[in-house]
Amino acid sequence: MAEVRPFRAWRPAQGLAERIAALPYDVVSGKEAREETRREPYSFLAVDRPETQFGEEENVSPEQCYMQAGSLLRQWMEEGSLQQEAEPCYYIYELERLGRVQTGIAACVAVDDYWNGTIRRHENTRKEKEEDRTRHVRACEAQTGPVFLAYRSRADIRAVTQRCQKKPCLYDFVSSDGISHRIWRIWEKEDIRALQEAFGGVERLYIADGHHRCASAARVAQECRKDHPGYTGEEPFNFILSVLFPDDQLTILEYNRVVRDLNGLTPSEFLSRVSEHFDISPADGPYRPEEKGLFGLYLEKRWYRLKEKKTQERKQEEGLKASEEEHRQDRTDPVRLLDVDILQRLILEPILGITDPRTDERIDFVGGIRGLEELEKRCGTDCAAAFSLYPTSIGELFGVADAGLLMPPKSTWFEPKLRSGLFIHSLKK
Repeated sequence: MAEVRPFRAWRPAQGLAERIAALPYDVVSGKEAREETRREPYSFLAVDRPETQFGEEENVSPEQCYMQAGSLLRQWMEEGSLQQEAEPCYYIYELERLGRVQTGIAACVAVDDYWNGTIRRHENTRKEKEEDRTRHVRACEAQTGPVFLAYRSRADIRAVTQRCQKKPCLYDFVSSDGISHRIWRIWEKEDIRALQEAFGGVERLYIADGHHRCASAARVAQECRKDHPGYTGEEPFNFILSVLFPDDQLTILEYNRVVRDLNGLTPSEFLSRVSEHFDISPADGPYRPEEKGLFGLYLEKRWYRLKEKKTQERKQEEGLKASEEEHRQDRTDPVRLLDVDILQRLILEPILGITDPRTDERIDFVGGIRGLEELEKRCGTDCAAAFSLYPTSIGELFGVADAGLLMPPKSTWFEPKLRSGLFIHSLKK
């Protein structure tokens, strides 16, 4: 069962929460991060993206950037812009977007649960990104961005949450993107005990967003355990900063793809190859798939609707009989049922030659929050074609993670994004 603990958070002083709260470091570009930190010097991107604190023409090393992050974080702590809780607390973190509310619990989860499979992942991490966050955590001596975890909704957790939300709010603000953020502190011992017991009944937690943050926290814990062979398991480095949400409140948007070239094919040759596995029809303007098995294609300033041909139909068209093994695999492998995997197996790899989308520079990923207009824009600048997809469901995510399998990279885009800087987990005792 999951171990979910209260913790002594460092958090913004009253009046600074809105100024400090920032989008996660990995969903903004370098240019966007610089613009935001110039607009708001207290933006937590100054810590999470420390390169913004140097001139664009300065030749600074990665080590200088990490040192800057740690120095600035300590400065904010010392001046009182960030203050530490006197006693361990839980926090309710409520986000509202377009009238839809999701309510999570900010807490620390046990790193051992990450290793023993209680915390399930659905994506691989990239070595360089994991190394970056590991060095950032070590320099800051703190975890600065929470891992976004999901769990199967429970009435007992909901009851405690709703009871505590009747008390005065700690922070209440609307960020520049229109997202409402409300936070309550759970500090009374009775409520803490009730919530800890309720989470004790959760069998599994799932990483929704933040695989690299989670992996780097685990890596730092391993290093700290080696440095402190007499560790007890109660040290702060044994726990991972997280916000945990019930599955029935989460919204997943599509994660679209753009490709820089057609792998030497002309547009007509490319469409001919695609037609081997998909029915293609023109779309009346930008096309967002309305159900699974449908895809949008933007090519040469025109939108197309793609509908996957079923395996049996495809084989009959080729004059072949579908094998029992292929049908069995489609039924039992939850990854093969994902639209992102279908696109990868039937178009990206065999036609465009993109065998590893994690490392191939010919493909890029565009979160659904940016809209179909962004796909058209990219195809007008640095890309040859774009694909719009139907969103992966939370049930599909759970199914893949429970099977111990991994999704293709960039399969889910959760919205709204958790803000960094509202809760910081110090690794110091």
